[in-house]
Amino acid sequence: MLSDLEIRQQVQPQPIGKIADRLGIDKALLHPHGREMGKIDISALQRPSSTRKRLVLVSATTPTAAGEGKTTTSIGLGQAFAKLGESACLALREPSLGPCLGMKGGATGGGYSQLLPAERINLHFTGDFHAVTSANNLLAAVIDNHIYQGNRLNIDPRRVLWRRVIDMNDRSLRHIVLGLGGKAQGVPREGGFDITAASEVMAMLCLAENLDDLRQRLENTLVAFTYSGEPIFAGQLQVTGAMLALLHDALHPNLVQSLEGVPALVHGGPFANIAHGCNSLLATRLAMHCADWAITEAGFGFDLGAEKFFDIKCRLGGIDPVAVVLVTTCRALKLHGGQSKQQLGEKDLPALRNGMANLDKHIENVRKFNKQPIIALNRFDGDAAAEIELIKARCQELNVSFALCDHFTRGGEGAVELAEQVMAMAENNQPYQPLYSLDLPVEEKVRIICREIYGAHDVAFTKQAARDLDSVRRLGFEQLPVCIAKAQGSLSDDPKLIGRPRDFDVTVREIQINSGAGFLVVLTGDILRMPGLPEHPAAEQWQLCDDGSIVGLA
Repeated sequence: MLSDLEIRQQVQPQPIGKIADRLGIDKALLHPHGREMGKIDISALQRPSSTRKRLVLVSATTPTAAGEGKTTTSIGLGQAFAKLGESACLALREPSLGPCLGMKGGATGGGYSQLLPAERINLHFTGDFHAVTSANNLLAAVIDNHIYQGNRLNIDPRRVLWRRVIDMNDRSLRHIVLGLGGKAQGVPREGGFDITAASEVMAMLCLAENLDDLRQRLENTLVAFTYSGEPIFAGQLQVTGAMLALLHDALHPNLVQSLEGVPALVHGGPFANIAHGCNSLLATRLAMHCADWAITEAGFGFDLGAEKFFDIKCRLGGIDPVAVVLVTTCRALKLHGGQSKQQLGEKDLPALRNGMANLDKHIENVRKFNKQPIIALNRFDGDAAAEIELIKARCQELNVSFALCDHFTRGGEGAVELAEQVMAMAENNQPYQPLYSLDLPVEEKVRIICREIYGAHDVAFTKQAARDLDSVRRLGFEQLPVCIAKAQGSLSDDPKLIGRPRDFDVTVREIQINSGAGFLVVLTGDILRMPGLPEHPAAEQWQLCDDGSIVGLA
C-alpha cells in the first residue's frame, strides 16, 4: 500500500489556470501563488452564473482516535461527480498548523482522495492564517498601548476581553501576565493566547459578505469595558482600517485541486469544537456560483460543526444544502461501543451494535433540521463483511440511504455510489429548519441545543455564566445565535462519555460576546480555546526531503 506522499508524487498537478478555466474564472480575477495555487477575487461572484447551485454538506458521527475521513470523503465525492460528468467544486477549510504539528497531522485528505499541493496547503499556504494572526495581534497591541499612553477611553485593564492568538498548540500561553519589567514595558495585567482558528477575526473573515461587511464587523467588535462598565468597541481604537488592510488578500478564496483535477476552494479555518467550524461563506458561494455541485464540510461531528452550519452560517448566508452526507466507519462505531483501539482490526459485532447508538443519534439530529441523511460508510482495510452488513441493515431499518465508499483506495470511482445517492436526494430536498428562534432568551437557545442535539437532561450555568448573561442582556445582544464550544469526542461536554450518553447535564461556565462575528460563544465543561501538544507531537515524525517533500506529514 502506497503512502499518501507516494501517491501524491505520482501525480503531476495541472496549472492553476486550467483549474480556474473549469470554473469559468476570468484570468484577470485569478491571482496565482506559484504554479499550483491561486486566489480568486471575490468580484467573480458578480459575474453571471448558469449553474444549478446545489450545495452538499458533509458531516460525520462523533470523531474518534481512529479517524472517520470526513475531508477524504468530501474530496472523493467531488471526484465522483466529475466521473459522472457533473461539474463540481469543493469548498473546504484551511488546515491549522497547531493540529498539523500536534496530534491530528495534515488535513488535505488521504489515499487517492487528496488535495494538491498538500505540503503547502498544510503549512503556510497563501498566508491567510498569518494575516488573521497579525490583524488580531495588532488590535491586542493597540489596546495595551492605549492604556500605557494615558488611557483616554478609560479602559479597565482587568476587563480587557481581546486576547492574543498564535497558530500553534501551546498550553503555556493560555494564561499569562503582560507588561512586567517596569514602567517602560507597559501596564501589568493578566492576559493570554488563543489558537488563531478560535479567534473572532477568523470567524469574521469566514462570515463576511464582502470587504465593507468585514470592515463593519471589525469596528463593531467588543474588546473591553471601562472602569464604569461601559463597552469599548474596536472601532474606537481607530485601527480597524489597518486590520482590514492586513486581511484584504486573505478575504479572497484560495483555489487548489484534487488528485483528479477537481477544483477546490480552501478558505478559512475555524475549529468546530471552539468556533463555528465552517469554511468561508464567500468560498461556499463561489463554489455554488461556478459549479453545479458544491461540496462543503462542517467540522467534527454533526452535533458541533453541522449544528452551527445550519443555525449560524445558513441562517446568515441564506444558503441551504440539497443533501447531507453523514460519514462514519466500522472502526469508529466499534470504539463508541467499547472496543479498544488496539483491537480495531478484529471483528466485534457486539461492540459495533453498541456503538451504532451514536450513529442513531446523529441521524436523529440531521432530521431535526428537516433533512434526511445519507450514510457514507468509509471502508477501511480489515472491515469485516458482517460489520458492513450490520450497519447497512441498521440504515435500512431507519429508512436512511446508505453508500459504501472506497474513495481512499479508488479515488472518485470509489464514491460514485455516494454521488448517485446525493443526486437522488437532491431531487426530493426540503428546506432546512433552524433549531431555534433568535427571539428566544439565550439560556433557552443553549438548552434547546443541549437537549435536542446532545441529548442532555439539562444545563447548569455557573455564577460567571450568569454574570455573562446579564452583560449580554444589558448590551442588547440577546438575539444573536449561539456557538457552543464543547468536547469534540463526545455528544456531552465530558470527553470520557462515548457512544450515546444519556441523563447528563451540560455545564456552561462562561459566555463570550463575539459582536463582530455575530454570535455568542458558550464555553462548556473544560473546553479550552488553546489546545496543548500530546506527549509525542506529530512534528517529531516530520523530515524535509531534498525534493522539498515532507515525510511524516500525513
